[in-house]
This record gives sequence, C-alpha cells and structure tokens, in this order.
Amino acid sequence: MFVGHFGAAFGAKRAAPRVSLGTLFFAFQFADLLWAVLLLVGVEHVRGVPGLMPGNPYDFYDYPISHSLIALIGWALLVGGIHFWKRRDALAAVVLGGGVLSHWFLDALMHRPDVPLLPGGPYLGLGLWRSVAATVAIEGGLYAGGIALYLSATRARDRIGSWALWALIPLLAGGWSASLGTLEPVAEQKLVWGALSMWLVVPWGWWIDRHREARRAV
Repeated sequence: MFVGHFGAAFGAKRAAPRVSLGTLFFAFQFADLLWAVLLLVGVEHVRGVPGLMPGNPYDFYDYPISHSLIALIGWALLVGGIHFWKRRDALAAVVLGGGVLSHWFLDALMHRPDVPLLPGGPYLGLGLWRSVAATVAIEGGLYAGGIALYLSATRARDRIGSWALWALIPLLAGGWSASLGTLEPVAEQKLVWGALSMWLVVPWGWWIDRHREARRAV
C-alpha cells in the first residue's frame, strides 16, 4: 500500500488536531521510511519479479525490522512514547503509535503472504494487489476519504495553505497511479531512491500545516 497510508495520516488530523500533518505522515509511513533507509544500507532486501502482481511487481522477501508485526509494535510504542514524553498529550501519542502499527494491517490487505508476524514468519497477506480494481477501490478510497476528513478539519490561512496541499495531493496520486498495472519492475537502485524520496513528504506536510488552521465548530 502507498497512498492509502497517506490517506490514513490525512484523516488522523481530525482525531489529533494538535499534531502536525508532517508528524502524522512520519508515523503512518514510518515502516516505509525506515525500510528505505535499511534498503540503502543493505540490511533489508527486495527484488523485482516481472508479472508478479498487477498492483505491485516486487517480492518483499526480507524486511523484518521495518515491517514485521512484532517490530512495528515496538516502533509504535517508541514513537508514541517519545511524543507523550515531549508533549504530554496522551491522545496524540495513541494516534501516532496507532498510525505506526496501522501500517502492518494496511499492508497485509494488499501484499501476498509476505508480511511477517515475527522476523522469521509466519507470513500473512490477502494479496489484493493481484487485482487493479481492488487496489483502486481500497487504496484510492482510503486516500480520498482521508483527504476529505483533513479538509473537513482544517482550512487554509493563506495561499500557501491551499496550493501547497493541492500540489502534494495529485503528486502522490500520480506516482501511485503510474505504477498500477505495471508488470515490469524498475531497477532496484531506482526503487531505493524513490522510496527515500518519501522522506521529503514529511517536511512538506509540516509546511502545509503551518499554513492551515482548525475549522471552528458550527
């Protein structure tokens, strides 16, 4: 899953209005952000397999530190605990920790059975990436729904708050939609740098939120 994680982060702003969108992006995409770094240094591994699945032609055969359920429970406690220690906001800490952990469950919807419970397995996955229609319905629905929740919870304070948001939304959607139905994987090095580029979305989200404010209840 890709934009679905961002959709969940957008939507979480309504539950934790005092948390920056950038921080929410960091939490909900924590597993993939960590995975990109671990790929770069050769600790975790992935390989392209032409024709593997229409929604994603990659074999995620080695990513226990970033994506196993037990590891993400630990990372969730760490991220949520650090936020609570710094901000003393229990609700926000729960939302952020839950965001880290949600990554496993959302990935398990889309992946074939390669998402580890423990570092050495067993492995789960419903494999919805086998169907482009199911991928669009589930992941696209999460993305659109999350954005709708974010828009219902915030409004732009200035032009930056509007155009910075509406520049990011189609950029993420475009990158995701371009990969749908692609049976030929890109080179591993290109995939690694593409994954690392997602770190740029974290400060982008912070920048957006700096120029938006909570909507007043009516």
